[in-house]
Amino acid sequence: MNPLHTNDVRGSHAIHDTAPAARWEDAFLAGNGEYGIMVEGGPHRERVVLNHHRYVLPNGTRHLRAAETADRLEEIRDLVLAGRAPEAQRIWAGGEELRWTQSFHPGHALEIATPAHGPVRDYQRRTGFDTGEITVEWQDDAGPWRRRSFVSRADAVVVQEFTGPPADLRLRLTGDLPGCPEDVLHRCTAAGLGSGRALLNARATYPPGLGAYGFEAVLLVHAPGARIDTDGDVLILRGARRVLLLGKLGRHEHPGLRTAALHRALDLLPADYDTLLAAHTALHTPAYRRAALDLTGAPAAGSSPVAASAASPASAGLPAADLVERQRKSPDALDPALLELLFHSGRYLLLSASGVLPPRLTGLWIAAWGAAWCGDFTTDANLNLQLAGANLAALPEAVHAHAALVRGQVADWRANARALYGVRGLLAPGRTDGEHGHLFHLDDDWPWPAWLAGADWLLHPLHEYWRTTGDDEFLRAELAGWLIEAAEFFEDFLTRTDDRGHVVFVPSYSPEIAPEGVAGSATVNAVMDVSAGRHALESAVEVCEYLAVEPAAVARWRALLLRFPPYLVNSAGRLTEWAWPGLDGNLDHRHVSHLYPVWPLHEITRDTSPELAEAAHRALAERGDENLSAHGSLHRALAAARLRDAGLARANLLKILGGDMLFRSLMSSHNPGLEIYNADAAVTLPGLVLELLVDARPGRLDLLPALPAELARGTVRGVTCQGRVTVEELAWDLPAGTVRAVLRSAVDQTLAVHCRGARRSLVLVAGTAQAVLLDV
Repeated sequence: MNPLHTNDVRGSHAIHDTAPAARWEDAFLAGNGEYGIMVEGGPHRERVVLNHHRYVLPNGTRHLRAAETADRLEEIRDLVLAGRAPEAQRIWAGGEELRWTQSFHPGHALEIATPAHGPVRDYQRRTGFDTGEITVEWQDDAGPWRRRSFVSRADAVVVQEFTGPPADLRLRLTGDLPGCPEDVLHRCTAAGLGSGRALLNARATYPPGLGAYGFEAVLLVHAPGARIDTDGDVLILRGARRVLLLGKLGRHEHPGLRTAALHRALDLLPADYDTLLAAHTALHTPAYRRAALDLTGAPAAGSSPVAASAASPASAGLPAADLVERQRKSPDALDPALLELLFHSGRYLLLSASGVLPPRLTGLWIAAWGAAWCGDFTTDANLNLQLAGANLAALPEAVHAHAALVRGQVADWRANARALYGVRGLLAPGRTDGEHGHLFHLDDDWPWPAWLAGADWLLHPLHEYWRTTGDDEFLRAELAGWLIEAAEFFEDFLTRTDDRGHVVFVPSYSPEIAPEGVAGSATVNAVMDVSAGRHALESAVEVCEYLAVEPAAVARWRALLLRFPPYLVNSAGRLTEWAWPGLDGNLDHRHVSHLYPVWPLHEITRDTSPELAEAAHRALAERGDENLSAHGSLHRALAAARLRDAGLARANLLKILGGDMLFRSLMSSHNPGLEIYNADAAVTLPGLVLELLVDARPGRLDLLPALPAELARGTVRGVTCQGRVTVEELAWDLPAGTVRAVLRSAVDQTLAVHCRGARRSLVLVAGTAQAVLLDV
């Protein structure tokens, strides 16, 4: 996979706070896509929670597989068509109870006790997004104190440094975190190694027989000049002035720990904070700096070059928590300073949580056991929403991480398709813990085998990545094969037809909803499934023709596409959620899966299918909020942006910003009132902001398609678009009536640029930047 360009950025690229975290949800965050840390910032009683992307609690589900029901497929179809879906659902469930994925859990906490010397003054904690470094500073009567920490993307190590007046510091690793099950056993030790060095080790074992063996943390301590003592599991550094901690984490599948190996790996690293930081920032900083947004200090759109103001209020004025509070007190008006900060924070969190896997429901961070919904990857909505900005916001690292998730379980998707339907291709589950992709999370009420759209939905960010970067190596090596298999599933599955000759998607499922007045949730022709089937076939045709392969299959897929059922519009003018007569209703639900052809696809658009777009818009505008979940509001906002309704997009964005859903860390909650630590809003927001500013598909670029009124001026840089076009700079000043864009294409092409009624046809030469000034 190819890297993208790098932009120089200035502006609101850090958060700071003038108080420590009062609860773990307010802890500041850093990560390298594998390890994550949560720094609470207590000057005298600090706690740093250590996380690992693969820390999941075994629960005995590793052996579970999709039900072998292929030989009963026709019976299942007959039952669903006869209105007896509950009976069909019981065949899949086989009388079993709902089984959950393995729950994401925290690792250990490093506790740091620092002596107090009078009152604390000038306290501040800060996270620099461009470096991934968390700093805690304060002064007291003894002098200035500072703690710095980051998680190295280069060396896979947690790095922490403490400096201050000579003092006796007490360090301890502990597994005593809220909700830890009694049968997860911890053993924590501290030992001096001589020459100003020591070792902290925390080991934990899972209940036997359910899966993996255990997990551990090893911290190598460098405290030159200090006298090192131990008191049980507490390490005492007497007279310490400067302390460096290097940490490795591990999860072990089989009995036995790797303490010695982790210790040896730490011994090989330089015992110098700045050297390690330089290696990390060489990877992290260019990735973070590819894109930037300025909504508070932008110059007029006709000026050049355009640069964000380093003195914007979001970065140089109020603490993040004060900006959040200011927005909460004015819930009906967007605060540009807060939105700008959230854009940069969200890109930082997406980058930091993406590596061995993409972000979980909590990103890469958790400080209590018992995460809601197991802290897993909920694939029917949440995961793809979090990846909404991965391509537009120039973060291929997140796409690479998502590809790793798919790569690790695509064989299980094949097994699901064979077991449940006896067909080729891919059938993805509705959730996964990242360990495998077997479809077993179901019971009599949850018909996940009937959700046919999963593979296309999960492959879409990878297809979009190829369209954005032209990474033919990835296409040939993996992506083309996956897209072909997604098409083969529908080719084999779609064997029934209606009386008009249209293929029938049965069974089918619109997550996580059932039509009104119908028994069961397994139904017919869920719009998400129909749209995903069409997109899977069209994507396979696209890549096969591009690669000049599989001509016979392409011909079959083209013929099959002609037999797809049309979407339906009800008597109220709404796009129905099921393209099947008599199935409709339920206007108050958090999911809007039937808008899949609107977002993330461009199947229904205002310019290509205006009547369907109007019906989709009515379906969106009249949908209730149910429980005001973050993913529901953001999904609505993304669809509204595609449908060119700036007011509706803004209203849904304000449900997050003005709805008490942002912790002091700028991590978000799932529901208003800071209920349930959840990354959906925090990580999805950059993608939503960019969809308000740029809508791209091959051959066409729409600028400012759904701009909220409060954002009348601004600048964005580094937006990477489908069609291999980069918006290097977009600056707008609507009161002055000007919009200026600088575009660069990787290939020669003609591009139609639209902006608020203005239109230009540009001939772009590969590698050459071209500016366009529009009067609007």
